[in-house]
Amino acid sequence: MLSSAIITDLCVCVYVHVWGLVFTCSFDPKSYHSESRRNKWSGEIMIWKCNRDVLFVCCRFSPLHHAALNGNLELISLLLESQAAVDIRDQKGMRPLHYAAWQGKAEPMKMLLKSGSSVNGQSDEGQIPLHLSAQHGHYDVSEMLLQHQSNPCIVDNAGKTPLDLACEFGRVGVVQLLLSSNMCAALLEPKKGDTTDPNGTSPLHLAAKNGHIDIIRLLIQAGIDINRQTKAGTALHEAALCGKTEAVRLLLESGINATVRNTYSQTALDIVYQFTATQASREIKQLLRDASAALQVRALKDYCNNYDLTSLNIKAGDVITIFLCSDNLLPVLFFLRL
Repeated sequence: MLSSAIITDLCVCVYVHVWGLVFTCSFDPKSYHSESRRNKWSGEIMIWKCNRDVLFVCCRFSPLHHAALNGNLELISLLLESQAAVDIRDQKGMRPLHYAAWQGKAEPMKMLLKSGSSVNGQSDEGQIPLHLSAQHGHYDVSEMLLQHQSNPCIVDNAGKTPLDLACEFGRVGVVQLLLSSNMCAALLEPKKGDTTDPNGTSPLHLAAKNGHIDIIRLLIQAGIDINRQTKAGTALHEAALCGKTEAVRLLLESGINATVRNTYSQTALDIVYQFTATQASREIKQLLRDASAALQVRALKDYCNNYDLTSLNIKAGDVITIFLCSDNLLPVLFFLRL
């Protein structure tokens, strides 16, 4: 409702309340005209049209933000007709388009995009609207954003792309959509600094960590490097640590290397022994032991047989791999000097 008006010699400043939010506009009393429309929420909204921009004030969360969040097409139309700033930012740097994407509102998206809203405008957290629609599994909205040249390779402040978030939260349809984009091909390849970045991750790591089997299959079919490593190790390390038995099984069946060590010199089996003690971890231990068919130990001290020149010389710190080659458990020894 219209709460107050301040009249001066030059202009009138009108304060309009919409669902407890406030916006103001100034106009020349000699040239303005008003337009009121009945709405289903609370009486009448007075939209005062003028030659100057409409300014929105309420903790920087404008009526256009609110309308986009709630999918209110009539109010969006009224506000845009009144020249509301389509890319106004709230206190978190979010634009109305972010909220429409978050809620999966296709029609509000169309209206905002038609009015020139930026598809690649980032919030204070570095997210574009596609991050939000991908995370929440909104296929149609994600497709619309891609059609308007949204960049799926943009990373947020946490180092994640829209594909990363779709994989992390198990949004199979959106993952399929993003993988069909030529721009996402680069996201399947290892990146420089993967093994040193503390926030380094990959779509496969995130899917494995959360046990999203269908997404793991999609990524492998798309050609992702299955042995891609981060500081934490491979996707097998993540699945094993989080107790995702079926993810571990699928990765092993797909040919992942079970003997890869992370930056802390741990295999996936090492991690399971060190950090977990659940029923799932017991199954995972067996899967990993069967996959490697080997036992790896580290030499505690030097060993040298001076009487047999053909014998192995082992130094402290060498990793010794024992392959059990038959049922009588006769071992064959190999060692790797680090």
